[in-house]
Amino acid sequence: MRLHRGLSAAASGLLLALPLALAGCTSEEPAAEPTAASSTPTEPEVAPIEWTDCDPQIQPLIGGQPGSERDIAFECGRTEVPISYEEPAGATLPLFLVRAKLAGQTDRIGSLMVNPGGPGGSGADAAIGLALTLPEDVLRRFDIVGFDPRGVGLSTPVECIPKELKDRAIAAEPRPTTQEQLDDVFAISSEVAEGCAEEYGEALGTFNTVDTARDMEQLRQSLGEEQLNFLGYSYGTTLGSTYAELYPDRVRAMVLDAAVDPDTDLIADAEASAAGFEAGFDAFAANCTSLIAGCPLGPDPRLFLDELLTQAQATPIPSSEPGETRQATPGVILTAVQAGLYDTASWPQLAQGLAAARAGDATALLSLADDYSGRLEDGTYSNLLDANLAINCADTDQTVEEERVRELVAEWSATYPLFGAGSAAGLFTCSVWDAERTPVPERDAEGSAPILVIGNQGDPVTPLPGAVDLAEDLDNGVLLTWQGQGHTAYPKTECVTAAVNAYLIDLTVPMDGLTCPA
Repeated sequence: MRLHRGLSAAASGLLLALPLALAGCTSEEPAAEPTAASSTPTEPEVAPIEWTDCDPQIQPLIGGQPGSERDIAFECGRTEVPISYEEPAGATLPLFLVRAKLAGQTDRIGSLMVNPGGPGGSGADAAIGLALTLPEDVLRRFDIVGFDPRGVGLSTPVECIPKELKDRAIAAEPRPTTQEQLDDVFAISSEVAEGCAEEYGEALGTFNTVDTARDMEQLRQSLGEEQLNFLGYSYGTTLGSTYAELYPDRVRAMVLDAAVDPDTDLIADAEASAAGFEAGFDAFAANCTSLIAGCPLGPDPRLFLDELLTQAQATPIPSSEPGETRQATPGVILTAVQAGLYDTASWPQLAQGLAAARAGDATALLSLADDYSGRLEDGTYSNLLDANLAINCADTDQTVEEERVRELVAEWSATYPLFGAGSAAGLFTCSVWDAERTPVPERDAEGSAPILVIGNQGDPVTPLPGAVDLAEDLDNGVLLTWQGQGHTAYPKTECVTAAVNAYLIDLTVPMDGLTCPA
């Protein structure tokens, strides 16, 4: 059940307490209850956004973080969109938004809508995080608006995987190669699929990218914007390009950072993921062994990790955190490694965490794994994994038979020793998913304004060929490459930041193929 598509660095510090803090700002009605819509027979009626001041809830959460000294006001919003755009006059579901405004804006252009990826990442969280990190030149011209997509966070969250099952899935063997190990992984995938189908029935297929892109169009109109300005990371590049395909003339500016490859099938995408994480670990290892102070993992970090996984297989590693009863299995360790590879800023924590685990304390690795999976301090989870699975499976009608999965596990475990078997086994997940499928369309966005696509040469999550393919597929795609490591590029480096700022603010399009140094 390892389908999680990584969140961007901009959202890596998810404010996991936010849903609890803001729950009272959404509505007095239960979020999951659909209501009757009063719209025209052919087109959905655009509902207004009800904004409330939620500074009192948000400011305590961001206090002390870099950027929290900025004079930013936060508003929370709620609106309704059709559950089904095939029946626009039917029932609706609520969407939750956050809008951030910098004091003293001048020459305001409009709203910049953001999505952090996932699928399953909270756009509301992203708006808060980006308000603290985006260049002030951008904040002076745009409100930052993030919405939790349908099925995510506080927007009718899909919740169908019990906490205990999530714990079991994360702790399961991450490199299943024996028949018994694969049977266990397949059984977990089947248990998840059966539970979600039983919980939601036909409604399970409504959590899909095409309808979320249609929701974005409703939000654009509700915000009073003539055209859309959008910044999407990782899966957000799929969402943004889908919007551009459906509404090409509504795009003013669109930045798609860490692009998901639109041209690969499930098998090719899974193999690219395994290869990307292997390369990402090698880059992490090379950095560690080059440190003047020495690498805490010794001269061969890959060998160190292999030995640690063997150690945890024999005896799971406990945590020194008071009250923590969980222990780090190989599944938890590799989940933590994947989390640490998303951003070079996490490499020191990952190295120290692996070293501490070898010495008998898995506290740091459990923390990294929890950030990745959306596990909260009280032991419950956000609905990140539920939404990730539901949306990923709704977005494709491809399936991979169990026999073929077993063949790929054998092949990839040899080629990609850390991540190959897990990536191959994950292909089984959507094959047993019982819900209506709404495949993401091919995307050329004919007639759109120029769309800026960004890729990193060292991205372990969405490798650079994905950005190249997306920029080529879009009729007006423009490729910007960063020669850096980690997942996502903006606003990490001056060259990329300058190009994106000029594009968003002045619509100055960089030269196609521009390469920025690491």
